[in-house]
Amino acid sequence: MPRPTPTPPHPGLIRRPTGAFGWLPAELLHEGWLARLGPDATAVVVLLALAADRRGASFYGRDRMAERLGVSRPALDAALTRLQQLRVVAHKPWRAGSFDGVWQLLPLPEAAGTRAPRPRRGGPVSIAAVLTQLGLDR
Repeated sequence: MPRPTPTPPHPGLIRRPTGAFGWLPAELLHEGWLARLGPDATAVVVLLALAADRRGASFYGRDRMAERLGVSRPALDAALTRLQQLRVVAHKPWRAGSFDGVWQLLPLPEAAGTRAPRPRRGGPVSIAAVLTQLGLDR
């Protein structure tokens, strides 16, 4: 028997995108990415998705991102590093040595060999472990 389609609590208040809007792939939820990213990196992905242009690019600086998210700069930097390690975002600095620049949301890795590794319980994942799990340690 088919499952009935649920009715929203307020059917007269359906959101409809107007103007610019961001999007997030459903795989973030259904393939366990939110747990792999953790709360701070997930918040950064949401911010970048909301600020992104049609190419997935955002120009927010790190200080502005930290302020908007209500997190410390070290927490933001750690989240951005995690997102880069997992190939969820890419960064192109304005110039050599610059922390700020263009942030780009990337398509989530799909091939089995490039799936994001799950973090170990009780501690961060080392860069070497991430590279090994992604098959890039050669």
